[in-house]
Amino acid sequence: MDYIEHFGLSREAFSNAPDARFYFDSKQHSQALVRVLRAIDTNKGLAVVVGGIGSGKTTLARRLLDTLSTDLYESSLLVMVHSGITSEWILTRIALQLGVKSPASDRMSVLKQLYDRLLEIEKEGRRAIVIIDEAQMLQTRSLMEEFRGLLNLEIPGKKLLNLIFFGLPELEECLRLDEPLAQRVAVRYYLHSLDQESTLLYIKHRLQVAGARKMLFAGAAVQLIYAYSGGVPRLINTLCDNCLFEAYMQKLPGVTPEIVQSVAGDLGFSRINLADGEKQGVEQHLGRIEAMLAKMEQAR
Repeated sequence: MDYIEHFGLSREAFSNAPDARFYFDSKQHSQALVRVLRAIDTNKGLAVVVGGIGSGKTTLARRLLDTLSTDLYESSLLVMVHSGITSEWILTRIALQLGVKSPASDRMSVLKQLYDRLLEIEKEGRRAIVIIDEAQMLQTRSLMEEFRGLLNLEIPGKKLLNLIFFGLPELEECLRLDEPLAQRVAVRYYLHSLDQESTLLYIKHRLQVAGARKMLFAGAAVQLIYAYSGGVPRLINTLCDNCLFEAYMQKLPGVTPEIVQSVAGDLGFSRINLADGEKQGVEQHLGRIEAMLAKMEQAR
């Protein structure tokens, strides 16, 4: 018996695997989504969403994709998994994702095919959108120049393609590899960690989606989770998941502050003094434990 049955849940409440059912519409995520959708609907061309490790960028990118109705949009999500991709690869992949059935082998022909496909989408009364997640992996000037070229695919008075980049803060350095592209960023939004109130609401939301009939974390336990996680969703998930398992092992009805302290110690977390500067504290905290979290997720 796992803690799912012990607490009467229907599924894990705090898995770090992307799951649209657990999307938490925080104030800042809602604002980011509104701004990006406006950029799309007004054909701004390029929008950028930047956030730290574990801030919910991928979840938001998938939420954006789910929001875009196929009746109005031809949309695609590409996740950059490494930095070794070439401009030829990205161009061919975008062409395929937007409906070019057999991309040619040379760049100019692919561009012509893509342009013709974008014209088809335009004539259908729809908009073409390509969402790039983990865009900080685009680390060469040739890639940035390729994206600038894609933004030049237009008809009089209207762009035919909108690009939405989601990435870590290093994405800003990638954009600066091609200054003309950096100047074309029409919308930029920064995702920050959750505050204490939003952390509480986040935990309650995930428990409700998982079928919990009551709050399983004491108030003081939530305060400690916020102090240890700095309000970073991925860290909140890791702490809460392990705390629920520990409470189950101890046959307790919920998570106590003592359990949070014990679990945080086992995981190597330390409290973040947010009063000394939230951004710096969170970044230092993440830098120390990111490798550990990656190993934990691989082992799950």
